[in-house]
Amino acid sequence: MNSQIETIRKNRARVLEQLAGLDTAQFNEIPEGVSNNIAWNLGHLVAVQQGVCYKKAGLPTTINDDFWRKFAPGSKPGEVIGADEIAYIKELLFITLDQLDDDYNKQIFDNYAAWITRLGDKLTCIDDALKFLVFHEALHARAIIAIKILVVNR
Repeated sequence: MNSQIETIRKNRARVLEQLAGLDTAQFNEIPEGVSNNIAWNLGHLVAVQQGVCYKKAGLPTTINDDFWRKFAPGSKPGEVIGADEIAYIKELLFITLDQLDDDYNKQIFDNYAAWITRLGDKLTCIDDALKFLVFHEALHARAIIAIKILVVNR
């Protein structure tokens, strides 16, 4: 297994452990002064991983276009996300990593298109993308835990 993918997997597992016991309303609550919620952040992790790895390589994604639009960079939480969809997003957190690891080992990312992130990082290959994703995942993990603290302690 690729070490960056394993780091992402462990990070996602830790985040979900921290969210155990929250209800659907807490996953959807947007605290004052915050622009999104826990559910959106989890979906965003999946969408960005699919976009950064697959879309940038011209490959089909595991997620559909509706999921992409709902959680893509620049999107905002819309309608309430129900318990079934939250459970589905939690599954996708690991299904998409399993697929990514398999596809990485198959070396299917040969046509990766170089691009520059909003932070100014130039990504030229899948390995660059995976390094960026570790950073991105950590940012959102911190945001998710901060939102959790706000919704639990209100």
